[in-house]
Amino acid sequence: MEQSPSSQLDTLRAFAGARGWTAGEFVDHGISGAKEHRPALDALLVEARKRKVDVVVCVKLDRLARSVRHLVTLAKELEVLGVDLVVLDQAIDTTTPSGRLLFHVLAAIAEFERDLIRDRVIAGIRRAQAQGRRLGRPRRYQVDVARVRAMMGQGLSLRAIARSLEVHPSAVSRAMAAR
Repeated sequence: MEQSPSSQLDTLRAFAGARGWTAGEFVDHGISGAKEHRPALDALLVEARKRKVDVVVCVKLDRLARSVRHLVTLAKELEVLGVDLVVLDQAIDTTTPSGRLLFHVLAAIAEFERDLIRDRVIAGIRRAQAQGRRLGRPRRYQVDVARVRAMMGQGLSLRAIARSLEVHPSAVSRAMAAR
């Protein structure tokens, strides 16, 4: 089932009309809001950078950005450009002092949450390393070190050994360095 932005657009048009604003519309049809780069959003930012936009109005924050990081980045750019942000369903309105305060508090909480997640990830990595777990992607090639030594004893080059074992030469040298 295809989604239609018509009900959101009606709400936004009524809001802009009630405030006496002239509205331009930037609508991405059929493109996931999870993507940071969307044609209409990119066009909106181009217009904002040209100082042709004073206020960005959306119905919900998730219509603008799906991740907190993306939202905070967008909001900071809009703030630097002097563009206010109004989110109707969440009652955020940076055209007012209390709306700016609310948005900055939400952004600070989001940044704090991001830092907590980062700290937990780092602690988990350290715990795994302390337990001797190997981190990262599994090795693509398994190299038999004893066989490599035997081939080296026969005078074969690293490349010849790699070709014979059907692995990349770096896999052979990495295996030899690890042992």
